[in-house]
Amino acid sequence: MLFTLSSPEQTAAFAAGLSACVRQGDCLALTGPLGAGKSTFARAFLRALSHDPDLEVPSPSFSLVQPYETSVGMVFHYDLWRLSGPDELYELDWDEACEAIMIVEWPERAENLLPAQALHLFFSHGQDEEERHIQLEGWPEERLHALKDCLVL
Repeated sequence: MLFTLSSPEQTAAFAAGLSACVRQGDCLALTGPLGAGKSTFARAFLRALSHDPDLEVPSPSFSLVQPYETSVGMVFHYDLWRLSGPDELYELDWDEACEAIMIVEWPERAENLLPAQALHLFFSHGQDEEERHIQLEGWPEERLHALKDCLVL
């Protein structure tokens, strides 16, 4: 399922809509080049789940993980760019996070430890400077169709 978003504001609206469809145990795996909208998406997603549009959402680039208490429970935001290997995940509350909601940037670095039913979001640049494409894969077809009802763009 492919979505074309024309601005960072539309990316934020997309993230907020998706936040209404997640549940504990869901993993969102964000893949794409630098500047493709992964951080914009993650910030808007966390702000929507927290019902706090001003929530400070620092990049977990240096800490590797940032936990958040939200209205639907714990959410763990991972940035695995600096991860030396998947074995390091166990030092980062990975097992606990797999039972919560996870946002994982650079998910390929988790190798086979990424939850099997992760929703993969592939971000890419569009034709215009602010345009982004997001390809969704990984959830069963019925969940992807239900997701369309949550997304108002």
